[in-house]
Amino acid sequence: MANPRTIARIEGAIKRRIAHCLQFEVADPRAGFVTIIDAQLTPDLAKVTVRWSVLDPKTEKGRVMHMLDHARGFVQRKMGRVLTMRRMPHLEWKYDDSSAEAARLDQVIRHALDRDAAVRGSALPPEEPDSPEPNLNDPSSHSPPAESEQE
Repeated sequence: MANPRTIARIEGAIKRRIAHCLQFEVADPRAGFVTIIDAQLTPDLAKVTVRWSVLDPKTEKGRVMHMLDHARGFVQRKMGRVLTMRRMPHLEWKYDDSSAEAARLDQVIRHALDRDAAVRGSALPPEEPDSPEPNLNDPSSHSPPAESEQE
């Protein structure tokens, strides 16, 4: 069992190395726009699960998944040259669909708000932009202090 800080440091190094490897070293046209979301290392340092996503999952997900499976050994070797570990963790790819799920939930919430406004019979007031915060370092942005009257 490794220290949690050590695991977090190794996960960050793995994530950076895999992203660099996929961007600059893998010469596969199927790579497309792959985003490495996270790397999760098991406490015994035997396996790392790398979560990834793509820009257009409908057209690119299957193609990129095959490319990642095919490049697994190459990426694992490149990881081994950078990380100084006794044994390299086994690399596993996992597609991360959290962005698609977030978009779906956003759509459901907007639909519920529209139905709520229709039931109430009035539309929601338009959202006002946040007022800018005054800059306390700039003397022209705030009014001078009130002077007390002295006689």
